[in-house]
Amino acid sequence: MQTLVTGVTGFAGAALAPRLRRDGHAVRGLSREPGRVPAGLVDEVVRGDAVGGSGLAEALDGVEVAYYLIHSMEGAADGAFADDERRAAERFAEAAVAAGVRRIVYLGGLLPRDGRPSRHLASRVAVEEVLLDAVPGSIALRASIVIGARSRSFRFLVRLIERLPVLALPAWRDNRTAPVDGRDVLEFLARSATAPASLGGSWDIAGPDVLSYADLIERIADRMHVSRRSVSLGVNLTPLASVVAAAVAGEDAGLIGPLMESLEHDLLPRDDAAAAAFGVRLHRLDAALERALREWERDEELAAR
Repeated sequence: MQTLVTGVTGFAGAALAPRLRRDGHAVRGLSREPGRVPAGLVDEVVRGDAVGGSGLAEALDGVEVAYYLIHSMEGAADGAFADDERRAAERFAEAAVAAGVRRIVYLGGLLPRDGRPSRHLASRVAVEEVLLDAVPGSIALRASIVIGARSRSFRFLVRLIERLPVLALPAWRDNRTAPVDGRDVLEFLARSATAPASLGGSWDIAGPDVLSYADLIERIADRMHVSRRSVSLGVNLTPLASVVAAAVAGEDAGLIGPLMESLEHDLLPRDDAAAAAFGVRLHRLDAALERALREWERDEELAAR
């Protein structure tokens, strides 16, 4: 099967491409900078940009399943990334329909049940709707925090724990999440290529452990073998806190701000049907954390571990 992986140099795309090749798929990558794609990661690379629309027709030619793993938050002015993301999704969807693509697979985010979604999550669901409406039988996977050595949200938390002797936790510390192992996300993505048409639609994918963000940070610190005192704040102060936290973690504030807004509500799955439907056996949180930190240390030392 001919597949296309966009975002092929990102966390999910770089792990997915070799997995698809091992499963017997021919894998094409789409990248604005083909030179950044490691040799042997995919069978071929097409230069292109979903926002501008360049290269999409060539990239999607002959493709049966296309993975849409793109976001545009970094470096964007407040709210501007949502316009870019929707424009990119619309252009990609139009090109996919023209090429006769059978399925698009998208990785988005869980939505709060009891509150208005953040800019980040509202943009994710808007992209999801564009892609699912364009190609019937497409699959959208919604995840909260992904535990993996290259996952940006996980790396952000690890850097804060590593670099701050005292953690000032905003009011969102008590909200709950269900982190998912990066290995399980990869399994869901890979199985989506050949899943039956009856599985088309959106699915919430989450790990089996539900805990507050404060407890998650404590579990990560424990696996890093460090002790960090925490101070509970009564407010969120996200606009200011995100800028400070991004500077501490060495991240882009344009990415961290929208991500931190998403923490202001519980982010839990609507149900637990996805694992059985796709035949994925989920890893527990402690195993996911230990694996992610061990993989991190293969390439980069963690000063606090």
